[in-house]
Amino acid sequence: MLTNIINQTIKYLFKTFILIVALVLASNAFSNSLKVITIDYAYYNPVSLLMKDRKSLEKEFKKDQIKVRWVLSLGSNKALEYLNGGSVDFGSTAGAASVIGRANGIPIKAIYVYSKPEWTALVTNKDSGIKKIKDLEGKRVAVTRGTDPHIFLLQALDSVGLSEKDIKPVLLQHPDGYRALVSGQVDAWAGLDPHMAKGELETQTPLFYRNADLNTYGILNVREDFASKYPSIVKRVLKIYEDNRKYALANKDDLKKSLIKAVKLNDAVAQKQLNERTDLTNPYIGDKQINTFLAAGTILQKIGIIKDTISIKGIVNELVDTSYLEKN
Repeated sequence: MLTNIINQTIKYLFKTFILIVALVLASNAFSNSLKVITIDYAYYNPVSLLMKDRKSLEKEFKKDQIKVRWVLSLGSNKALEYLNGGSVDFGSTAGAASVIGRANGIPIKAIYVYSKPEWTALVTNKDSGIKKIKDLEGKRVAVTRGTDPHIFLLQALDSVGLSEKDIKPVLLQHPDGYRALVSGQVDAWAGLDPHMAKGELETQTPLFYRNADLNTYGILNVREDFASKYPSIVKRVLKIYEDNRKYALANKDDLKKSLIKAVKLNDAVAQKQLNERTDLTNPYIGDKQINTFLAAGTILQKIGIIKDTISIKGIVNELVDTSYLEKN
């Protein structure tokens, strides 16, 4: 009997040892397979600025020995470029830009709403004589191709029977577009906050066409292959995003400080962007957001940005993945 007890004890200890070894090996394999998470921050995504300042991701993944690398996206076009090239794992875009990206074969998933903004409008100088969309015909218009302001401009032109061929597009990143407008190098600009708010308050550049319904949601995207390999990491990143979104709503001064620090804005400009044109209350991609994507995709197809052969509904279905964010 004693022999049986000893044998059973040895078997138990051996199984325990094997289990411990397996767990250690699994842990090492996990950490060896993912050393760095690369994520963007963007002036048009204030929560990303706050999260970067608070080092929330770094704290979350320190125990896993996973480093966090931050990359600045100056526009949705840059974020899509980085996602497509594997330079970032997570990238911030407008919803319509995500649709364009997926339609162009960029393997991304839209997983989170970081804001509902009115972040774009058509802007000019106060003495330009431009009062309405029709006045843009033949004029130099600064625009960042593939971004929400670009899509906003195209939809605005289409609404009055014009197209991009009827204007003189000047392709610049958002900050350069603002500077080109102020310096008189262009006649108008498809604007983006915070630079647009800065222009309103500091150089009195009027927004001559606004339409909040044509602004699509701010969307966080993840590379599809990254999400397939590391679904638990994606969920943890979104949890940290959620923690910071809620923190931002409860601590608006801290959010404002992060925006001011990143973009070198004055207090009034940051306040205008955050208080008047940024809604952080909903993080979920639901029917309302999907309908916005479908509407934007349909218009983009009509004006030739997306090929006629592509199913917009199919693209949006492929794009959206709500499985990584738990509903509270």
